[in-house]
Amino acid sequence: MSLEEVQDVRTPDADTPAAPIAPATPATDGAVASAEAPSKPGTWAALRPLLLRMHFYAGILIAPLLFLAAATGLLYAASWQAEKIIYSDELTVTQVRESTAPLSAQVTAARATVPEGKVVGVWPAPDAEATTRVIMEVPGLEEGRTQTVFVDPYTAHVNGQLTTEGDALPLRAWLSEFHSSLQLGEFGRNYSELAASWLWVVALGGLALWIGRRRSRKALLVLPDRAATGRRKTLSWHGAVGLWAVAGLVALSATGLTWSKYAGENIGQLQDGLGGATPSVSAALAPGSDSGSGSGSGSGSGSGEHAGHGGTGGMEMPGTPSAADIGIDKAVAAARAAGVTEELRITLPAKGKGYVIKEQDKQLPVHLDSVAVDPADGRIMDELRFADYPVLAQLTRFGIDLHMGKTFGLANQIALAALAVALMFLVFWGYRMWWLRRPTKDRTLSVGRAQPRGAWRKVPLTMLLPLAAVIAVVGWFVPLLGSSLVAFLSVDVLLGLFAARRTKAATA
Repeated sequence: MSLEEVQDVRTPDADTPAAPIAPATPATDGAVASAEAPSKPGTWAALRPLLLRMHFYAGILIAPLLFLAAATGLLYAASWQAEKIIYSDELTVTQVRESTAPLSAQVTAARATVPEGKVVGVWPAPDAEATTRVIMEVPGLEEGRTQTVFVDPYTAHVNGQLTTEGDALPLRAWLSEFHSSLQLGEFGRNYSELAASWLWVVALGGLALWIGRRRSRKALLVLPDRAATGRRKTLSWHGAVGLWAVAGLVALSATGLTWSKYAGENIGQLQDGLGGATPSVSAALAPGSDSGSGSGSGSGSGSGEHAGHGGTGGMEMPGTPSAADIGIDKAVAAARAAGVTEELRITLPAKGKGYVIKEQDKQLPVHLDSVAVDPADGRIMDELRFADYPVLAQLTRFGIDLHMGKTFGLANQIALAALAVALMFLVFWGYRMWWLRRPTKDRTLSVGRAQPRGAWRKVPLTMLLPLAAVIAVVGWFVPLLGSSLVAFLSVDVLLGLFAARRTKAATA
């Protein structure tokens, strides 16, 4: 939820029935006097004004970034299907045949097409209608980009070539960068981190405010009030849609922060400290083994947790195969015999390394096992099963793939698109409520008032101090959230001082 209604003190809540006023009698005079005495507010009554003010300002100031993130995320969600249409010539074969050409022949055809290229990885066709991808490093390409040659696995005919980033073809690669940085480089990544840092705060704060409202019918918690009009109708839609979307928005915020520069580093350190680091298969050969004379590291290709969405896909530079190399066909056969069979990613041997062959089938049920194969004799040197990953590493993998629209395929992408549209509407409704609350509606440029200052004074000290400590820790762990919150508070204090000075001057 992006913005919540800030209750206008001049109008009662439509969902809150007015309490009947009993006539005063001598017998009740003492009770009335007691009721008029100041009483300590309950926990929710003390917290609600503070939460309203924070939600209001966060919504007003951060909502434009949330809208941008949602709009660019919507485009990214649609890019999976769009690239299948736009790049159909490269991605699909013209005719499905009974037998396929050896992988080595397909790689040879790709090398002949791009003779200046150096093979980085080979991705055999994942299904009968798909082409094989031979990924190559070519001089002159930007860092993180590779040249992918698409080969018909049946005829070894080259269907075309594209500049790619990880598994992302040009359209999705561009939209991925647009979503994460607005194509503004490292500086632009601050926008997406700021949006992800605040999204869960605004969403959970709005959820608490919506659930905490009194209403005449319980159904109005989950469904918009069609009988309402004006601002209350907008609030009804804002709250009900936000309630349905809040779990997805919080999940997007949490997984999105794993890509961020500042919070992402803290998340990675915390995950490693809890023993949840993502393991990798070891492809190191015994000292003195003859495994080629190339350079580079030999973990798998395309297996990075952020591959294809702001990452390079974990590509490595293979070395030049030696005479002891059994070849890619026998290496793949050894991996398949070891149970690594689904949607393969193959890294060729590098200096001191063997073949690394990984599964990259991320749709449920996932297939993400990997093995390292000795290029001299096809022996399995090491193997890693996804079932053996630490639980945190598994959850991270699932969360990232859900964020990218991979886990459930088309259904996942439709859900992401629906969340993006919902967030954009929530922002629109929030601003509309702000506009409709302006104190003098015949003044076109006026806007709605915020919750009065000083709400924190109503919070008991026993609650305020722990709350401040939690905010400080979260602000440190999510740095852009903490720094922007300090900036908001500083500006608010200055505005309060100016307002107090004007009031004092006016009454003098």
